[in-house]
Amino acid sequence: MQKVRVLVVEDSLTVRRHLVDILSGDPDIEVVGEAEDGKRAIELCQALRPNLITMDMMLPVMSGLAATEYIMAHCPTPILVVSSSTNRGELFKTYEALSAGAVDVLEKPTGSEPEGHWERNFLSTVKLVSKIRVITHPRGKLSPGMSLPAALAGSKSRSSDTNSRIEVVALGASTGGPGALVEILRHLPMTFQLPIILVLHIGEPFGTALADWLDGQSERRVTQPRDGDLISTAVGRVAMAPVGRHLIVRDGRFRLTQDAERHSCRPSVDVLFESIAMEYGSAAAACLLTGMGKDGAQGLLRIRQAGGTTAAQDEASSVIFGMPREAIELNAARHVLRLTDIAPFLMSLQPSGAGSRP
Repeated sequence: MQKVRVLVVEDSLTVRRHLVDILSGDPDIEVVGEAEDGKRAIELCQALRPNLITMDMMLPVMSGLAATEYIMAHCPTPILVVSSSTNRGELFKTYEALSAGAVDVLEKPTGSEPEGHWERNFLSTVKLVSKIRVITHPRGKLSPGMSLPAALAGSKSRSSDTNSRIEVVALGASTGGPGALVEILRHLPMTFQLPIILVLHIGEPFGTALADWLDGQSERRVTQPRDGDLISTAVGRVAMAPVGRHLIVRDGRFRLTQDAERHSCRPSVDVLFESIAMEYGSAAAACLLTGMGKDGAQGLLRIRQAGGTTAAQDEASSVIFGMPREAIELNAARHVLRLTDIAPFLMSLQPSGAGSRP
């Protein structure tokens, strides 16, 4: 079996040596290079073609974010962000890196973990991420502030597959989700007024500021509802499940629970989608986006069985085609869509004249 060839990018010599020692101690992994700044990371990526890069965000010369954007645009390679979560600015850079194509994120060891726990998790994550087939992200080829051309959307509006008046849209995502959600939200005009309810898997403590970051990526407000808030307060907005709590809808209100994890996830997409199916039936629309595992597939099926409109992201545009594949195999997704088609598809579900609501 071929070894996983890893490039370690970290400006702290102490941390870099620690990561290299952990990786070198695994017989299935080979450290092929080390870089102390983003510019050197790009050079070594192009020269060595590693199977995976561990990337710090706060780097001299060129930041980890800038290096990630360039690598994913010019020499796509699975990137595992290994970074600190204590600084809000660094958290935002981590979200940007995930949006630019980095696959996953792992917090640097704090020293308070049980002996060997962080190391085992690091090695298993490296092996898992290294197997992911990444896609080219054009963001690094664009000038600063330049958006993707509208022609990339290349999609036609689709009419709803029910005659019902859609009242709510639910979205679920995991690995690759931040980038997919930014793409969708930026291409939904503010005339789209249906409430969007979102579950996105991201491990603690990295989820603490994610809603704030998403809120700044488009004109549409993204907030975390409180237990008991009226769903009507989310009209024209995105209501995002907080880390560590299931988000459900019941009797016209949002409810937050700490019930048992589903598929090792809390919040769980399945838990949200099942409550959406019960509350809205044929007036619900839902889309399952890129992600690892199968969370959301059964819930999407429940929505379809209730007469709702369902869709899943296609394989070509997914970072990981796990959750969407599970839904498609269950026949839960009525539509299978490219990422660039999802915003126009959602627009087609809004009843005529709904955009005129305040």
